[in-house]
Formats: sequence, structure tokens, C-alpha cells
Amino acid sequence: MLPYGRQSVDDRDVAAVVEVLGSDWLTTGPWVRAFEQELATLTGSPGAVSVTSGTAALHTAYAAIGVGAGDEVVATPLTFVATASSATILGATVVFADVTPDTGNLDPDAVAAAVTDRTRVVAAVDYGGHPVDVPGLRSAVDGRDVVLLEDAAHSIGGSLDGAPVGSLSDVTTFSFFPTKNLTTAEGGAVVARDEALLTRAATFRNIGMVKDPGRMRATDEGPWFYEVHEAGVNYRLPDVLAALGSSQLTRLATFSRRRREIHARYTDGLRDLDALVLPPTRPGAEPTWHLYSLRIRDGRRRALFDHLRENGIGVQVNYIPVYWHPLYADLGYRRGMCPVAEEYYAQEISLPLFPDLADGDVDQVIELIRGFVGG
Repeated sequence: MLPYGRQSVDDRDVAAVVEVLGSDWLTTGPWVRAFEQELATLTGSPGAVSVTSGTAALHTAYAAIGVGAGDEVVATPLTFVATASSATILGATVVFADVTPDTGNLDPDAVAAAVTDRTRVVAAVDYGGHPVDVPGLRSAVDGRDVVLLEDAAHSIGGSLDGAPVGSLSDVTTFSFFPTKNLTTAEGGAVVARDEALLTRAATFRNIGMVKDPGRMRATDEGPWFYEVHEAGVNYRLPDVLAALGSSQLTRLATFSRRRREIHARYTDGLRDLDALVLPPTRPGAEPTWHLYSLRIRDGRRRALFDHLRENGIGVQVNYIPVYWHPLYADLGYRRGMCPVAEEYYAQEISLPLFPDLADGDVDQVIELIRGFVGG
């Protein structure tokens, strides 16, 4: 079976991990600090907070923003459930806004219609790796005290109008799951413009422990002393995984370039088939593609999915609209709320896309699709 996605790990990655295993630091050590500084440099941010997963990054970001009961978070439904559920866990109400029919990203007009005086955060996802319309989203919340959170699980290494993903929004979260654009096995990170928010994020991911004398209430107990001012969690990324991330970062540009090549090859091979909708690139965007989101118009998505799987192609569907899940259905959310997202889901199949995918494998996928569609 040709996988839908897979990590690209080489001898340099293995050597980086082995070096840490032979050191005195398996966690909370210098490799974590180095990886965070590299992420900050890549994204043009004052700092980065590494965590154990993309979901942990979202939870940490919402907590650092101060999201809680009584707040609303406007979010896209065309995403993995964690974009919304991490806010739900903190007591917020998630308000789903529809997506644009071309990129599948959050629609600024839908956001403008959804925001209220209770809106604390707009959570947008760089679907498939295409950066969100940050200028449009900012206009949608103009004059309101709303944080723009960009879930960039798909898009590290991409840019919009020359600015890197991570510098575009108030807060950005990343995922480093094996199928993502770089991996730490499991892992994620938060970057932000606000250094105070980054401090809160770092405290939250470290069980809420405060050791800085300038922030402590008691200062005369001794060097062992620490305080917990607010509840936190243990989301610390270990040095073993941070070292893998640092090694992967040295090849991120290569990964990104190869992903773009594969994406373009699919498009070149399928562009003449009227039954299909191919993922576009808007002017000014330079995506690092995580997905090739093919759509088929004629209602045969399931048949095409089965056809490809039966021929050894590991396709996937991204994503089930979040409010379809029983978690949200039981809270009163109903199908039909975001018709563009639902149509997108009904048509979508994600084709194999990862840096080590050979051109011959891409061509095989193209030929199987053409044979099915009849082109």
C-alpha cells in the first residue's frame, strides 16, 4: 500500500537523537531551548514554546490567551477536531463559521457574521498548507479585542506576501506529527507576537510552575522553591524529540520544495478533467503543501476512494465537519450550519503527498484517477 503520508528520517536525524541519549539531558535540557530558538528565528517571533503535540499546542495557546467560560471562539469546521475541542475543554463556546469554496480556509465574510461581543478568538486553519487570508480575517474583526489564532499544523515553512507562517497572526500553533511537514515523532509548538503570552504558555505547559523570583509571592524560601499560581499541565517536549526537530529543520526547505513539486505534478496530470476540482494557490501565497485535496463533483467520492484503496493507494479524507461529531451534536450543533464546508467534505480525497514520494508513484495515482473518471 502506497501510504497517504509518512515521515522522512535519515542518518542525520538518527545521529541527533543518539547524541541526546548519550548526554545528561533527556528532557528540560539544551536541545529543547535550541529547537525553540530555531523555531522563533524561522517564524520571526520573539520566542517559541515547544509542546508534546499539535493538540497540546492548541490547548496551551487557548489557555495562554485566557479563554474560558463565557468566551466564544469562532472556528472553521473543516479541520481536525482539536482546533475546536481544545477551546471546548476550557469552557468556551465554539461558533463555527463557513469556509471559502476554493481553498477550504475560513471565510472572512462568514467570520464577520459570526463574531459577537463575546468573541475572544478567531481560530483559522491553513487547510492543506495554504495560508489563511490574514488581511481579510483582520478586517472581519476590525475594532474588536479579538485574538487571531492560526492553526498552522499543515503549513510550517510556507509564507504569505513574503512573510513566513508564524509571523502572520497574533498566535500560531504547529504540529510535528510524522505526516506533517517536519516531525519530532509527536510534538508541536506555539509562537506569538506577545512575549507575556509566551511566558504564560511556557508556564502552562510546565504544570504551572513559577520559579522566576520576579513573579513569585514568596522570595525567601530557598533556591528549591517554586509556586503554582494557576493550574497547568505537563506538555514538555523532551530533548530527544527536540533534537530530531532541529535536525529536520535543516531540511525543511528541501521538504517544502519537494512537496510543491509533487503538488504541481498532480495538478498537471489532472487539470483537464472537468469532473475534478483541484486545489488552487491564491496570489501572494507560497504554501508548503501538507495535503493534495482533490475534489470530485459528481457524487462518486466514495467510489473513487474505494477504487484507489483497492489499487494500493493510501488515500484519506480531510475532514469530517467538526460539528458532526457526537461531542458537538450532543451540544445542539446541527448539520447544515456550514454548507460550503459540508460540500467540500462530501467531495474531498487527499492523495499521497510526502517528500520521499517518487514521481512514478505520483504518475500511478494520476493514471488510476484518470481511468476512473474516464479522461
